[in-house]
Amino acid sequence: MDPNSARSAPQHSPAECDSHPLAESFDDRRMEIIMGRLLQVGVLLAATVVLAGGILYLLPRAHERSNYRVFVAQPLRLRHPAAMLRGIARGDASAVIDLGILLLVATPICRVIFAVIAFVLEADRLYIAVSAIVLAVLLFGMLRGG
Repeated sequence: MDPNSARSAPQHSPAECDSHPLAESFDDRRMEIIMGRLLQVGVLLAATVVLAGGILYLLPRAHERSNYRVFVAQPLRLRHPAAMLRGIARGDASAVIDLGILLLVATPICRVIFAVIAFVLEADRLYIAVSAIVLAVLLFGMLRGG
């Protein structure tokens, strides 16, 4: 191969690619494209769900007058997924909005999970470790409650 050619050298030896059949068609460029699409779809899905919940919330209250002197707190359904799902089944607009927020929070977590899988396919131990630590911190923070 000409050292001045535009083609880049493979990142892994042929023996490494033989151990991972999916790794042959999976490179950094493809990983970036998939991650970008994953983030786009996640954010658009979350925004659509929140918008639908907002419309459901505003439709029955269209002619009500807002009282900004009184604040009425809503219960935290995100801490109780079963209650949130029951609310969605009843058509509760606040529960639909909570689901959209949950989808928005889950989007970067899914991206990190995908990164771990991609780095396993590429057999890149350093990035597997870094991504796994980031995933552990995200999950710990989310499951611990803040």
